[in-house]
Amino acid sequence: MDETLGNEIIDKIKAQAAPDAGEIGETPPLDTLGIHSLELTEIIFDLEEAYDIEIDMNTSEAWSNLKNVGDIVEAVRGLIAKKA
Repeated sequence: MDETLGNEIIDKIKAQAAPDAGEIGETPPLDTLGIHSLELTEIIFDLEEAYDIEIDMNTSEAWSNLKNVGDIVEAVRGLIAKKA
C-alpha cells in the first residue's frame, strides 16, 4: 500500500471509527472499528472530495467489496490511477 495514501485514508477512517477502536491497520474488518453504513458513507464522501474521484456505491456489490481498510485503499488507488 502506498504509505502516504494509506495513512491519509486511515486518518479519515479514524475520524469515523469508534473511540475504542485502537490502532487501525489494513486488515481489521470495518465493523470491528465501529464503521457501519453511515460512517462508511461519510468516509466515502471525504475520500471523493479529497481525491476528486467518484466511488460508485449504488450497488450492493460495491458496498460488499469494502470490508477492511485495505479494500478502501485499493479502491481509491485504482480510481486515482484511472483518473491520471
